[in-house]
Amino acid sequence: MSPADHIREYTETSLQNLGVDAVDLQQFHVWTDEWSADDRWQRAVSALKEERLVRAIGISVNRWQPENVLRTLVTGLIDSVQVVYNVFDQSPEDRLFPVCQANNIAVIARVPFDEGSLTGTLTSSATWPEGDFRNLYFRPDNLQATLPRVDRLRKVVPPGMSMPELALRHILAHPAVTTVIPGMRKLRHVEANLAASGGPPLDAALAAELRRHRWDRHIDVE
Repeated sequence: MSPADHIREYTETSLQNLGVDAVDLQQFHVWTDEWSADDRWQRAVSALKEERLVRAIGISVNRWQPENVLRTLVTGLIDSVQVVYNVFDQSPEDRLFPVCQANNIAVIARVPFDEGSLTGTLTSSATWPEGDFRNLYFRPDNLQATLPRVDRLRKVVPPGMSMPELALRHILAHPAVTTVIPGMRKLRHVEANLAASGGPPLDAALAAELRRHRWDRHIDVE
């Protein structure tokens, strides 16, 4: 856990660099719930809020660890949680989302396309530039396990809907989710992702089908 003076120093540096009087949302990354009872970070963030330097405090939960923040959330100091959540990674629904809903904590869903597999464009011959995280994530064993699951999902995509749209609408359909942050590298992706948020709710049968595509896993990407 960062010392209190470190939190203060970097917040003030960020404000100066941004040229603003306050940050709307400041997030802690690489969190562990072992820090939940540490009153040093609690005093630091409380002071930042009281001084109106930070309007909200969030935590970005480590991949595969959606429950590694539950004790921290009940401190009343956390306003949002950023967590991996998509058609394959549905485990945040088990315990994290109910706690967020009970405590009025926003949920930011990240990795909505499972690093690209849920765009439907991934192939067995896919390659990425040196240093790209996907070289670690889609190692041969994970890539070969992922492709058949994507193929099964492709069969339930409704006519007139793309797989990325289905992936986003599945996420936004959950009442605990506040927003989703997909990666976008092209203007057409931006336009398509924005359009997905305005679509009607998924019908009950499709929503039930998507729940069957849950995939509980742990991928070592070290």
